[in-house]
Amino acid sequence: MGVTVVQNFPITENRTGPSTIELLTKRISALGAIQQGHFLVDCETYTSVPQLGNPRTVHILHNSEQPATVFSILETENKTIPLATDGLFDLLMIKMANFYTSKKQTKAESKGPRYEIGDFLVKLGTVTVSQNFKGVLVEVEYRPCVVPAMCWELMREFLQGFLGSTAQSAPPLYLQNRMQDIYSPIDTIHQYLEQFTIYRKAPGLRT
Repeated sequence: MGVTVVQNFPITENRTGPSTIELLTKRISALGAIQQGHFLVDCETYTSVPQLGNPRTVHILHNSEQPATVFSILETENKTIPLATDGLFDLLMIKMANFYTSKKQTKAESKGPRYEIGDFLVKLGTVTVSQNFKGVLVEVEYRPCVVPAMCWELMREFLQGFLGSTAQSAPPLYLQNRMQDIYSPIDTIHQYLEQFTIYRKAPGLRT
């Protein structure tokens, strides 16, 4: 597990979701990338019932890169608590149905092809919220590095190589606060949650 950057790729008026993925596929393939399967990241959000007092939100996420792990992020009024557990946590949430209820129409997922090119792993994700197409996310992982500050410039150059002017000039907001820290899978989850939250508020797009 290296350092990962997750960013939105804007869809122009004359393109659909599939045509945008096709465009990015051609670009990354032209650089010599080879497809290695597919990936899926999903997120479901639960809110606490009023009887528990101060409102709490629990986001449950899964990443096909860590199939045996369930990631959860608990948000309260003044803090955020991340947690990585095994698959039994999904069953626990079912048992807690009287205390936490799933937000309707908010299940989000990003899925699509994954590519390997040298030390980089690239994923092109079609994003849906409650099965409605919302946009395209690009995930790039630089595998030899575990400290974002040590490889951000290299990652930015790589992103600009196939995303052009849409590549971020600065690290994602979440990553900016962890540039000197050791990167872990939960950091990728935080970035996806950040993007899913934005997509949930955005209007649907044509597929």
